[in-house]
Amino acid sequence: DPGDGDPDWRKHANGLAADPTVAAAQVAAIREAYEEAGVLLAREKSGAIVSGAVTLALSGFRASVEKSDALFMEMIAREGLTLAADALCLFSHWVAPPALHRRFDTLFFAARFPAGQQVLEDGLEATEALWIAPADAVEARRKGTRKIIFPTVRNLELLGVSQSVDAVFDDARRRPIRPVTPIVETRDGRPVLTIPTDLGYPVTEEPVETATRY
Repeated sequence: DPGDGDPDWRKHANGLAADPTVAAAQVAAIREAYEEAGVLLAREKSGAIVSGAVTLALSGFRASVEKSDALFMEMIAREGLTLAADALCLFSHWVAPPALHRRFDTLFFAARFPAGQQVLEDGLEATEALWIAPADAVEARRKGTRKIIFPTVRNLELLGVSQSVDAVFDDARRRPIRPVTPIVETRDGRPVLTIPTDLGYPVTEEPVETATRY
């Protein structure tokens, strides 16, 4: 949203990237997690991540923030909080192919879930919240019990490579993170959606007929 790139966020956040585009994405990631899931990656004056009690007390502002992103900074400043952008780890970067009707240029971040907080889906953009292992989500997609789009399932598979939360961050910092733009290639006469093979993804292609089903 336009307000995510406001330079004044540097007064109200820790660990924003020097690159303004990445910094805006960090703000957007924290704001969207708050709006859609009620999870707030922000620090109190003590430096501690806000407690579950604080996020519950602020849950009434979520609908207003969703309607006007400018209110997010207002809320953070009023409550004396700072965004914990330093708690985010860049996980991947995906860009839509030129011919795709759905346009996106998306940075994905990983973060440790704040102790004491709870997920409260907003019922609009997020309609169900659950804890699920990456491999179980991928298997549910294979069975057809969950719909997961191509970029998300590839990222779930990548997430599943790491065996712990700490390993997620360590692995992400070690591997190259470049924009991933899927392209269509032909394998044995069939169109296949592919991504680069040198970015750490355990699965790098899928038949177009299944990749576009979702």
